[in-house]
Amino acid sequence: MNLDNARGETVDDQPARVIGPPTFHPPGTAERQQPRDAHIFPSLTYSIPDGYRPLHLDVYTPKAASGPSPCVIWVHGGAWLFGSRQMPPEYWPEGMLFQKAIDAGLAIVAIDYRHSREAPFPAQIHDAKAAVRYIRHFAVELGIDPDRIGAWGESAGGHLVALLGLAKDPALEGSEGITGPSSAVSPVVDFYGVSDVDTMPSLFDSLPAEVVEILLSAGGREHADPTTVVLSNSPLPAADARRLLSPINNVGSTPPPFLLVHGEDDSLVPISQSEQLLAGLKAAGGDAELVRVPGAKHVFEGSDPEPPIERAVAYLRARLGEGA
Repeated sequence: MNLDNARGETVDDQPARVIGPPTFHPPGTAERQQPRDAHIFPSLTYSIPDGYRPLHLDVYTPKAASGPSPCVIWVHGGAWLFGSRQMPPEYWPEGMLFQKAIDAGLAIVAIDYRHSREAPFPAQIHDAKAAVRYIRHFAVELGIDPDRIGAWGESAGGHLVALLGLAKDPALEGSEGITGPSSAVSPVVDFYGVSDVDTMPSLFDSLPAEVVEILLSAGGREHADPTTVVLSNSPLPAADARRLLSPINNVGSTPPPFLLVHGEDDSLVPISQSEQLLAGLKAAGGDAELVRVPGAKHVFEGSDPEPPIERAVAYLRARLGEGA
């Protein structure tokens, strides 16, 4: 029985919620996400930013590997407001995400990062880059090949891995955690992430009227809109912060390979966001492709999430090479 319900259905005797992050997870939920046949390095502290909670990551490496494994950084979604490295979208079958990577000979590193009510942008990309630097620094101890590191994320995590692959502006590097090693990743798999905040529809235009009413009564537009929240009180000048938040504005002359995967019926982050990034990457001479998922809403709801996940794993394995 899944007691955790964020979409408004009634689950057994639990009250339904209309929208929002899960309010709790039953005991053992995170453990059920852990893959089999993997060496597990849980809750490694990769950064201790002053004034915030310590930031953790989990490392899973395939036991069958005969040498250092290629590695994928996994970044969770949640509108930059919520979510956990231990919990892929609840709509996806438990354990499938990490298991598919391990079975393909890929190490996978699931990271937490500061949510937007803890710290504004660019804290989130600073944390993601700090995680990559940590993995490179301790690659030998973890059984990871430091020269074969890619990134994969969904929703807000898709946005962050796109930035991770593209951002070259020093303002987005940060100095948290270990400094010195490169924070570069290649390739990148972006599941339905925001590419341009200036062309995103309003959250209030994308949700049912009854949900909008609840959000407005709870604190108004600025309290609820994820882009407004993540940019609020940014240490960067307002115009720079908004510009740099959009991956499309960070596409340079040598972008890494990109796989974009997006549901055609996604109303929260329309597929036009991935189409826009695809066009920008191709215009820069990048190797990029977009996989459209018919009938899929956000988090691939309304369709089977397994084929897109398998597509992503096959792409990452082909680009990084097998580790087993």
